[in-house]
This record gives sequence, C-alpha cells and structure tokens, in this order.
Amino acid sequence: MSRTVIKVENLYKQYRLGQVSTGTLAHDINRWWHQMRGLEDPYEKITTLNNRTDGDESEYVWALQNINFEVKQGEVLGIIGKNGAGKSTLLKLLSKVTSPTKGSIKVNGRVASLLEVGTGFHKELTGRENVFLNGAILGMTKVEINRKFDEIVAFSGIGKYIDTPVKRYSSGMYVRLAFAVAAHLDPEIMIIDEVLAVGDIEFQKKCLGKMKDVSEGGRTVLFVSHNMAAVKTLCTRAILMNNGTIFKEGDTSHLIDEYIHINNNFSENGIIARNAQRIHQTGEAFFEKVQVIDKANEPVSIMGFKSTVQILAEIHVEKEISDAIFAFSILNSNNDKIVFTEFPENSFKHIMLQPGRHRIKFVIPVQMNPGTYYISPNVMKSSGESIDYLENVYKFEVTKDATEGSHHYRWNISHGNVYGSAQNLSIDKIS
Repeated sequence: MSRTVIKVENLYKQYRLGQVSTGTLAHDINRWWHQMRGLEDPYEKITTLNNRTDGDESEYVWALQNINFEVKQGEVLGIIGKNGAGKSTLLKLLSKVTSPTKGSIKVNGRVASLLEVGTGFHKELTGRENVFLNGAILGMTKVEINRKFDEIVAFSGIGKYIDTPVKRYSSGMYVRLAFAVAAHLDPEIMIIDEVLAVGDIEFQKKCLGKMKDVSEGGRTVLFVSHNMAAVKTLCTRAILMNNGTIFKEGDTSHLIDEYIHINNNFSENGIIARNAQRIHQTGEAFFEKVQVIDKANEPVSIMGFKSTVQILAEIHVEKEISDAIFAFSILNSNNDKIVFTEFPENSFKHIMLQPGRHRIKFVIPVQMNPGTYYISPNVMKSSGESIDYLENVYKFEVTKDATEGSHHYRWNISHGNVYGSAQNLSIDKIS
C-alpha cells in the first residue's frame, strides 16, 4: 500500500484586506484580551465564503476554510477551480511559503515548487548564476547542480542566453529555466502552479511529459492548471475548489465535467461581458465577441456536420501590442481539444494591434461529427504569455443531415488534437 506523503487537516488561511501587516495595535490588544480570558480570537470568526465579487464589509477574508485531504506516494493530484478559489494559496502553504492560520500540514518528502514566474531568481544575475541560486534554494548541493547543469540547460532550451542577466529574459524564458531547475531536483513531491501557461505549446508538452515521467518513477505531483485537457491526461485524481473550500474530490473526468458545468462562460449570442471569467488577463486587450457565423456573416448556434467552421471575433485593445498572436481552440463536450489553430502560423511572425476595436474573421477548414462544441479564444504575445484567454465562451451544435449516410463520418474530425490553419483571415480596425 502506498504511503501518505501529504496530509492536510482542518486547514484555514486568513488575510487582512488592504493591509500589509496582520493588524493594528488595537487589534493586537483585542486579540490578547480575548486570549487572556480563554475566548476565541474575534478576528478568526468564520462569516462569509471567500467570494472576490461580494461587497462584504469585513476587513478579513478566509482564503481557505476547513481543507482536509491526503495524497499518496506516486499520485498525480490535479487542483482545479476558478480564479480566486484558493488553489495558489493552498500550494503556497504546502510549499511553506506562508503559514496557516489554523490547522496542520504534514509533508513527508523532498519538495520542489514552481509557483510563480521567476520565483527564487535574482534579476541582476545571469541564467547560469540563477541555476545555482535557485537550485540551492530548492535544496540541491553545488556538486549536484554541477552534475546536472548541462542537462538543466538542455531541457530549458535557452543555452544561448545562459550567461545573460535574467532581467532581459521574456516570461517564457523565465519559466523554461525555472521549471528545468525544479524538474531536475529529483524531488519526491513536485508542486506546479499555473505558470506553465506562460510557456509556448512545445515547452508545455515537454513539461507535461517530464511530470508524467516523475510520477511514473513513484514520485508525487500536485498540479494546478486551467488547462483541463492537461489535467485530464496527467492527473489520477482531482480536487475541485470553490470560494476557498473543497467543493468535491474524486475522479478527474467527473470533476472536470462538474467544473465546466458550474463555471461555464459561454453566451449563446457570443457577446462576452467585461467581467467574464478570464483565465489570463493582462489588461492590454480583451475579447468582446466570439461567434460562429454563416456565409451571410450571421451568428449560428447550429450547423450541419459537413460545414467548415467560420469564426468572427472582436477584440478591444487598450494599448499597442507589437507582437500579437491569436489562437483558437474548439473543444467537445468532454473538454477534449478537437481543433487548435494559431496565426500567424510562423512563430517568427506576429500581428501589430493598435489601440481600439478590431474584428477578426477566418475559416477553419475542418468538419466535425455531430455533437456539442465550445470555442476558447486566446490572444498572446510572441513569448507565449497570454494577454486574454477565455474558456468555452461560445457554444454551438453540429447536427447530422438526415440525407447523408454514415460513411461520410470517416472524413470528419472525431477525436485527437488537430492543428489546423486558418484560411481567408482578415483583421480590420472598426473603431
């Protein structure tokens, strides 16, 4: 039987809103007076759930409440939930970056954590120097780092820049080097936050492969991501968090379905609210509309299975973006990515977007089997950093024409990850 390597019991974490310190002198005296009388801390009373949109008047917020779970050796545990659910706070507690307000965490094994871009890096030092610095922070000896240095650099794929100060690195290069160091620590427990979303697709696949190798070697992985396809592929079990609590725990596929159901973003008319749940948002630009359209440029929610997919999107650009890349995914009702298209297709090319509103129209030359599909749009920089990324914002149905025979299905996309190219692409500034 696998041994328990992480055990979390009755875990709570409280923060004070708008303050750096834990409280004022008056609060400290009040806490002391209650403690002297054997009473409960007046500022640790649990009132409302941690909902970042609520206008609660309380100065304090419970980022986590009553968290209980165990992780066995060799498990790959996915932690999913919308932004603000408490996922990153939980990982910081497990990594001992911060301490709990209440409860206990027992960790049995060497831990490597990758929580934020550039964590443990010094911007003035070169990549080489930061490998040794970050490795030492993670618990590697100098001899161990020396022995693995070439392997770390090769995995990162930035050998040309290894003697350049990291302040000149893109966010994607940061992640490449940071993950390479953490992955070669040979940890018994690897804790990975959403930072992999910053890297390009090729590196994300490389990282997922490395995490799979780590888990197959009997080590444990805790993985936080909004990429449901990656979670489904990698994780043997999942935890769904909501408002600082564990909403459900169990089979990964079932919890992903639950997550999509309770947090779907889609709008039948394709109009995207400014306050829609955005997985990544830098403030430089945001999608206002995503639709599937017919030949008359009218939005459609139902189309025949022999039709190609025509997409119209509108984006509001707040400030000039010199190196924009658009990426659109089509997912089925199981949240499997059926089609992915990125343009410009050549990674050395990109699009200049001036401030204002822009309309994008293109055709994805694929045909899909009958079923329900969702579109997830993403605009990002050439480094791979997402500027605005939403999941499942437009829902459409593909229906079978009763006059067509089933033999046509063999020509259609039914599963897998198809990297299609956009045709008849146009981008127009409309205001």
